[in-house]
Amino acid sequence: MRIANGVEMLELTAEMGQTNFFNATLIWDEQDVILVDAGLPNMQQVIQNKLEELGVPFARLNKVIVTHHDMDHLGSLPNLIVAATQKIEVLAHESEKPYIEGTEHLLTKIEKSIVALPAEQQEQRRQAYLARQTVVVDTVLIDGQELPFCGGIVVIHTPGHTPGHISLYHKQSKTVITGDSTVAEEGKLLGPSPIFSVDLPEAIKSLKKLTNYDVEHVICYHGGIVTENANQQINDLQTL
Repeated sequence: MRIANGVEMLELTAEMGQTNFFNATLIWDEQDVILVDAGLPNMQQVIQNKLEELGVPFARLNKVIVTHHDMDHLGSLPNLIVAATQKIEVLAHESEKPYIEGTEHLLTKIEKSIVALPAEQQEQRRQAYLARQTVVVDTVLIDGQELPFCGGIVVIHTPGHTPGHISLYHKQSKTVITGDSTVAEEGKLLGPSPIFSVDLPEAIKSLKKLTNYDVEHVICYHGGIVTENANQQINDLQTL
């Protein structure tokens, strides 16, 4: 879905008992092609195909910004890196780096989401998390940093979902890319998911940072695009 010139929401789907939707973001200009998050494992060919359909050759993809290390965001990045003949720079917040690289694990996050499952399934989920594919983070990001790419991209550290979770503000298109800092449904922002946030109060507090920006579009990884009264909807999240 086209958001603005050089900004596209990539709608990815997976059948997991039901159809699940994931919304990565592509930002590009003549110098850079930047993917924000990389879907589940085994989505790399779908992502490559979507770039080609947009007239953006996969060979031009030179940066991937990872909002956080969850499998549905990091999943296909290792395969994209392997498939690429060009260097793909991986960028992420400094606090998320050890989880993305697999030197540390955030099992508390897994425990919250599997508590209602049978014991055998709980252990399967733990082992799947520990065995996740990892990548090296080339560039660490900090809160408030402006990346000089594609008209300017501001890094917004929004911890709570994970310690190093980030959202992004694309200045040129006035678009906030939320990762999982908030979900959406039918064009309405709902705030962070309680079951998938390691620190829900911190996740809610982090949303206040989004009020510092003039926003016309919000891309939620889970829930898609929000455009109607975007600034007001972000302000309304402060009452959660």
